[in-house]
Amino acid sequence: MPGLFQGLEIGKRALLSSQVVLQTIGHNVANVNTPGYSRQRVNINTTYPEMSAHGPIGSGVSVRDVRQVRDLFLGSQYRRENKSLGQWSYKEKVMGQVEALFNEPSDNTLSDQLNDFWNSWSALATDNTGASRKALITSAVQLTNGFHQLAGELQTLRDSIDRDMVNITESVNGKAREVARLNKMISMQEAGGDRANDLRDARDLLVDEMSEFVDINTVEDERGNMIVYVGAMTIVDGPDSLPIEARSENKSGVLTHKLVWEGSSVEITNLNGQLKGLVDARDEVIPRYLNELHTLSNTIAREVNAMHRTGYGVNDSTGVDFFETDNTDAFNISVNRDLLADSNLVAAAVASGSPADNRLAVAISELQDKKVFFGNSSTMSDYYNSMVSNLGVESNEAMSFSANYELLVNQVNNSKMAVEGVSIDEEMANMVKFQHAYDAAARVITTMDQALDTIISGMGVVGR
Repeated sequence: MPGLFQGLEIGKRALLSSQVVLQTIGHNVANVNTPGYSRQRVNINTTYPEMSAHGPIGSGVSVRDVRQVRDLFLGSQYRRENKSLGQWSYKEKVMGQVEALFNEPSDNTLSDQLNDFWNSWSALATDNTGASRKALITSAVQLTNGFHQLAGELQTLRDSIDRDMVNITESVNGKAREVARLNKMISMQEAGGDRANDLRDARDLLVDEMSEFVDINTVEDERGNMIVYVGAMTIVDGPDSLPIEARSENKSGVLTHKLVWEGSSVEITNLNGQLKGLVDARDEVIPRYLNELHTLSNTIAREVNAMHRTGYGVNDSTGVDFFETDNTDAFNISVNRDLLADSNLVAAAVASGSPADNRLAVAISELQDKKVFFGNSSTMSDYYNSMVSNLGVESNEAMSFSANYELLVNQVNNSKMAVEGVSIDEEMANMVKFQHAYDAAARVITTMDQALDTIISGMGVVGR
């Protein structure tokens, strides 16, 4: 029945409960700047009362458990928006690199080389001499080198992006293995009814980081294991992880990688995050600009060759192509090697036996104003300018979406931290409150001890 010894027990329980709360507050304060940490709260309950002749009498307090404070909805929303941020931030990075390769407007760009090429034909029309012919050949070589350089740099960028797939895949697999390891540790620690709060924080942080790279969804089973899905397939199932693989393949003579589940031929098509931005940049953005460069170089070679073959050089040579007919795309467009050896083969005349005739040079210089693209509505210069303009629009779009999603992720994270983060002011207020409770509990024990001492030492034979 209730008595002084029960009073000592009440004081002890209060003392130990306040001690646990103060220790948890200290843990929160220590981790105020720890990434992924969620503040912890001690849940305390009154213990069952004891029956007495006067009815139930309270028996004190006990700690029920220590739990992390989490908002599952905000956590899910954060990962969902983080996927989109990863996708657009990667695309923004790639578009910035493509813009740097074109480097428009600037000096010695492909547009400058195009203008120099057409101007050289105009110069030949006004000065039909050997010096002008050599200057034309030089400007043509510079133009072809410009195509080679830009196309080669775009291809190098595409290969670099492809290698990023291997690196990102390894990073995702590493995080998946760590999540599986934490699942095992959490199950073991919580088997006895405890809560593995710090391990859960570490696991949630890893999943948040994974969401930046790939399309993931999560559920938690009854044993506390987090199951992580990529699309409809599981990459983490309890203590096991199922790796993904960036498998190399030869695609039209180009080495590339595709995402599959390791040990199978099942391709991962439900992408999001940085991997989505990577695949879009590698398979759509870079090839599109390369194809447009190929179209431009092929058109220049075709139009110039068609007119040049009809004209006559200094020695009445005719039927000569200005560009090599078998090498006209942006990677290999080149000036006819015969013209490189003998600039007199450059045709400027319309008629045979007319060295002073420059009408063909005039006609070829006017090709820059000939409308040959988009249903004969745009010139070759317009086509290139349109390409650069579209690049600017696409880059600005990626930059805008990336900034918007970054703002949205920050807003969700701020809301998440308002619920889960550590507030120093709140922790200090709780510390003062439970410090007083601890002092009061100690005073209860002291008072009960003094009362017991009075009974033992001050009553009966000893007290007389």
